[in-house]
Amino acid sequence: MKEATRIGIDLAKNIFHLVGMDAGGAVVWRKALARRKLLEFLAQQKAAEVGMEACATAHYWGREIQNLGHRVKLIHPRFVTPYRKSDKNDFNDAEAVTEAMSRPTMRFVELKSLAQQDMQSLHQARRLLIKQRTQSANQLRGLLAEYGVVAPRGLSALRRAVAELSGEPQRATPLMAALAAASVELLAALESQRQEFDRRIQQACRSDERCRRLTAIPGVGPLTATAAVAKVGNARQFPNARALGAFLGLVPRQHSSGGKTVLGGISKRGDRYLRTLLVHGARAALRTAAQHDDRLSRWATALKQKRGANTTAAALANKNARIIWKLLSTGAAFDPQHPATAAERAPAAQAGASEKSAGPRLALRLEHGQRSRGFFSPSSKRQ
Repeated sequence: MKEATRIGIDLAKNIFHLVGMDAGGAVVWRKALARRKLLEFLAQQKAAEVGMEACATAHYWGREIQNLGHRVKLIHPRFVTPYRKSDKNDFNDAEAVTEAMSRPTMRFVELKSLAQQDMQSLHQARRLLIKQRTQSANQLRGLLAEYGVVAPRGLSALRRAVAELSGEPQRATPLMAALAAASVELLAALESQRQEFDRRIQQACRSDERCRRLTAIPGVGPLTATAAVAKVGNARQFPNARALGAFLGLVPRQHSSGGKTVLGGISKRGDRYLRTLLVHGARAALRTAAQHDDRLSRWATALKQKRGANTTAAALANKNARIIWKLLSTGAAFDPQHPATAAERAPAAQAGASEKSAGPRLALRLEHGQRSRGFFSPSSKRQ
């Protein structure tokens, strides 16, 4: 069998399809392997670039294959589709992955560590608990309404309504009272588990120096900080701050042609969960922005008066995403009172496609007092 310099893998549950290409881009072999044979086969191959779509189980296989000495590249499935020739099948998918990974301008997904995977799993489990809690509460409200019991919004009001129902047997049958009590017990169990997950997230935030720095940003708490670190790591896979905003779907959707630039609302692409946390955090920060005198709060307050709360919340979420990129990629600490510099305002005016003015720039400083392209000034470590 000829040696391949690039290997594309079409991931699956049990049967994996592989295509190997040489340096000239010619297919030298095709293989269909059972799950248990994949690592054994790759261990026998010369060190090569191994590409996969960034889908379910991709990060696990990426870590395992990387340990064998190969260079792993994960590609968003959306970027693989244009390279698939003819009809869709497993070998054509694997060949498309191999073609896509050879492109010099291709963007790749950063391989997640086990720590990032753990934190993302915790967030997803918490998210499911909240969804189940909402579903159970809504079902109970619907059942109670059939007996003439309409509870106000909130879990506390719902629990009070069930307690009143059990004290008035003439309003519901014994079976319904028992079902309502069981539903309240389920809600209590879900809420207790959700609080336990919150404690774990807060503990993880306190123990991670990067998360502690992110929580200094207005509108970014332990939930958003840990989710951001779990999702983007050190954020160095993004060339600039706007790239992270675009990855999260917080930049304007563009439809430009013939020299005419047309910008719409935010694209809403990328990670919906992290974008939701950033927007909700921005709304919370916006409610108290008028009480603060730092540059970011003044900018948010002025924009709110000009464009309204919803637009300002999206703009503040985008700005916070940019700050997160800077803090994670440089090791900087957030300082809302740092003055903007001329070198800082120039790129801001070019990159601010979603705003008519650059506004106050992100106030940041390096913890070790280093200068970096005019963005930072020497300072001591944070107290």
